[in-house]
Amino acid sequence: MTANQETYVTQRNGLDATASELSPLAFAGYAHFTAMQIRGGKIRGLDLHLERLRFASRELFGQALADDEIRRYLRKAVEAGPADLSLLATLYSPAGEFTVAGPEATPEVLVRTAPPSSGPQGPLALAPVEHERVLPQVKHVGEVAKTYYLRQAVEQGYDDAVFLDRAGRLSEGTIWNLAFWDGAAVVWPQADMLLGTTMGILRRQLQRLGIPQRTQAVTLSDLSSLKGAVVMNSWTPGIAVNRIGPVALPEAPEFLALLHEAYHAEPLEAS
Repeated sequence: MTANQETYVTQRNGLDATASELSPLAFAGYAHFTAMQIRGGKIRGLDLHLERLRFASRELFGQALADDEIRRYLRKAVEAGPADLSLLATLYSPAGEFTVAGPEATPEVLVRTAPPSSGPQGPLALAPVEHERVLPQVKHVGEVAKTYYLRQAVEQGYDDAVFLDRAGRLSEGTIWNLAFWDGAAVVWPQADMLLGTTMGILRRQLQRLGIPQRTQAVTLSDLSSLKGAVVMNSWTPGIAVNRIGPVALPEAPEFLALLHEAYHAEPLEAS
């Protein structure tokens, strides 16, 4: 292991995780997580990450850890690494899968850090696929469909996949939220989906900047009337999308610049 690799950690409840502790998790799939990019040792939208973990824990486990406890584990992992890094915080029940755990099975926290990322360069071409995630409001693990549809999209000459619900509405990408531009306002798709933390940051900062926003159903037939589209996640506030299925979209550099401006208006916060 090189000196650089030693700066990244995998910790369970704030302590270095052992192979015996990680072994059962490698074969389990009942957990949820949040992903974030650390810059200068600080985080954007920390309140949104904590809210996500709190909500998902109550949904999956019937209880949630205190925010201060989560922050303590995040802080320890951040302080052990370089100033810039990627961080994944996963919460799971020590009772494991296929059981209804009682209140004594307090959720545990696995935190892993890795080199920082800014995502692909883009623009991206997305293959539309009819798919609706189970519990779309929860960022949960074990979603085989995401990678499966990504692989299929790449085999068809696309960069990634994007999901359509049973009503034909565009919802989200495999690991992305979607946003569209009509030339004056940001258009968020109306469908059941995971509300991303970067999406939340952009919504509140765009509001502060006085940029119009609206939520509406967007179908493939609506795309030709729009002036641009992007995907976003914890890596980036916006990567241009130049095609969804057979429909070409303008790259709209002014839209990308606006989203990046809004994102960087969000203050960095210590964990």
